[in-house]
Amino acid sequence: MADITINISTRELLKQYAEKYETADFINGDPSWFMHQVSGAKNQEAMAFIAASLSYGSRQQFMKKIQLMLDWAQGDVDGWVREGRYADHLHQGDKSCFYRLYTCDTMYRFLSTYQQLLNEYDTLGDYVRSKANDTLGAVDAICRYFGSRGISVIIPKDTTSACKRVCMFLRWMVRTNSPVDLGLWADFIDRRSLIIPLDTHVLQQSERLGLITSKTASMTAARKLSAVLATIFPDDPLKGDFALFGHGVNS
Repeated sequence: MADITINISTRELLKQYAEKYETADFINGDPSWFMHQVSGAKNQEAMAFIAASLSYGSRQQFMKKIQLMLDWAQGDVDGWVREGRYADHLHQGDKSCFYRLYTCDTMYRFLSTYQQLLNEYDTLGDYVRSKANDTLGAVDAICRYFGSRGISVIIPKDTTSACKRVCMFLRWMVRTNSPVDLGLWADFIDRRSLIIPLDTHVLQQSERLGLITSKTASMTAARKLSAVLATIFPDDPLKGDFALFGHGVNS
C-alpha cells in the first residue's frame, strides 16, 4: 500500500523523535495516563476503553471527565461497568450534557452496551479475539457491536472514518515493550497490523513531511499512512505515532 518514497533525513528524524518521546513522561497529560492508575488487566482494559472513547475536543476538559469516571468507579472500573454501578451517577433519559455531544443518557447507553458485552464475552478483548485477528478486523468488530446498538455518537458505526479513538485504544492494547502502551492483546493481534490514530492535525503534519497526499482523515488514509510508517519502523509501525508527536512538538 505504501508507494511514497521517504528521504533519508526525514526517516532519521522520525526515528530520533520516536526514541526521544516514547518514554514514561509521555503519559503525563495524555489520556493513556488513566490506564496506568488502575490495577489488573480487566481494569486497565476497561479504563483504557472509556478513556479513549472520551478523548476528543479540549484535552483539558475531557481529561476532567475521564477522571470523574475513574473517581466514580473508585479504581474498580471493570466491576463498575460489569455490575451496573454507573447507574448510580448516570441515568437513562437524562438529556443534560455530560461532555460536548455526549449527554448523560448517551453515556448511560454506552456503558449499558459495554456492560452487555462484558456479560456476554467477559472482556472486550475476549470479544475481539472471537471476531478478528488483525487491527482492521478489531476496529470493525468494535464498531459493529456498538454501532448496531445505537452508540455511533461515541463509537463510529463502521470503518469508513479513521476511527481515531478506537485505533488509539488498539495501540494501547497491542504494542508491547513500551512505557506507554500495555500490550494486553499482543497474543492475538500483531502490532505490525496497527493503524495510526489519524485526525486532521496528524494528516496535515504527515502531508508536510511528504508521508501522505490524502486530504481527508479516512480509514483509507490512516491505512496508507500506517503502511508508510511501516517502511520506517518495519517491526512496529506505530512507533511512528510517537515520532509524529515529537515532530509536532518541535515544528
